[in-house]
Amino acid sequence: MGAEMTGIPCPSFEEMFESVRRGEADCCIAPIENSLAGSIHRNYDLLLDSNFKIAGETHLRIVHHLIAPPDVSIDRIRRVYSHPVALAQCNRFLRANPQMEPTPVHDTAGAVRLVMDRRRDDEAGIASADAAEIYGGRIVAEGIEDHAQNFTRFLLLAPPERAEPIVTRDAERRWKTSIVFRTANRPGALFHALGAFAAFNIDLAKIESRPVEGKPWEYSFYLDFIGRRDEPHISRALDNLASMSEMVRVLGSYPTRW
Repeated sequence: MGAEMTGIPCPSFEEMFESVRRGEADCCIAPIENSLAGSIHRNYDLLLDSNFKIAGETHLRIVHHLIAPPDVSIDRIRRVYSHPVALAQCNRFLRANPQMEPTPVHDTAGAVRLVMDRRRDDEAGIASADAAEIYGGRIVAEGIEDHAQNFTRFLLLAPPERAEPIVTRDAERRWKTSIVFRTANRPGALFHALGAFAAFNIDLAKIESRPVEGKPWEYSFYLDFIGRRDEPHISRALDNLASMSEMVRVLGSYPTRW
């Protein structure tokens, strides 16, 4: 782990999942939600389409800067490149500077590389201070995210046979379990499904709904709750949920510090 790992950059979330599926990478680190911009829905869908398990999670504080070539002044900037999620996290800054046209690209560091390669005097990128240092850009506006409490949650994903050895057995950390389930499309179905967790006093951390492809107005529900899959009260709650659901899939149990 750590210095022993080799990172493989991917131009899209789809390619990231494919690189693991093809065996070119052992695992991937997928952003799943941001405290300002919300859930990253594409990765929820890709996770469901894969057989990957969640082996861990981390939360990173995200600081965004406006970065331009060294001789470019902020008043001349008319186009700003970054990843769509990063642009969404800097919405207030962009609204306050309507002369700057937000333009999405595949990642934040790539936005700075693009700006530095083009060397135009009216373009900038939104990225980290590290990106500015790596590509020789100048920070012309610091900390432009909408709020200082800007965190992104990342999931460590791997095929089932690789996920289990990765999971850290840290007794000092609390555990989280993530599942996805579907209920029949009838009144009260979701209420009764969530009641399976209330009956065992299980702390629900997040619920997210995503459309079911080919079934308009029907949804899969992603649920995060506190506890390990193999704890007796959680096993009983999942058994109860399965008895009233069309599908239940455990995406992973893993330690968390949040």
